[in-house]
Amino acid sequence: MPGRVIAIDWGAARIGLAASDPTRTLATPRHTLYEKDKGQQTKKVAAFIVEEEATLVLVGLPLMLDGSDSETTRSARKFAEKLQTLIPVQVVLVDERLSSVEAEELLAESGFRSKSKADKGRIDSAAAAVMLQRWLDTRPRTENA
Repeated sequence: MPGRVIAIDWGAARIGLAASDPTRTLATPRHTLYEKDKGQQTKKVAAFIVEEEATLVLVGLPLMLDGSDSETTRSARKFAEKLQTLIPVQVVLVDERLSSVEAEELLAESGFRSKSKADKGRIDSAAAAVMLQRWLDTRPRTENA
């Protein structure tokens, strides 16, 4: 199915957002939402999804390295469930293990060094883009087009 895919790197205080191009080829970090209020988180993310005219939404599932759930995993699942009630497109949970580590490495290779709260937000949106690009790269080209 064609159309833009949104990826969400959910966190209790920061939410990294990334979007694909409409052909589902390339993931791009968009921005980071700084919001601790759970109700406002879902409303603001839902507004972003509608604004971007997304046809699919991926929510990162922060599994433990052994694949088991943590408290954060359960919170991400709840966020995805609430988000699904607010938007007309499918929400899919995807494994996001090590996406933040990979994002930090990619940013470091480009000369970026994390020093502030805003820098952590940049890592969150980059992690969402890493997760999204992994997802895009595992799809058959005919499925993305």
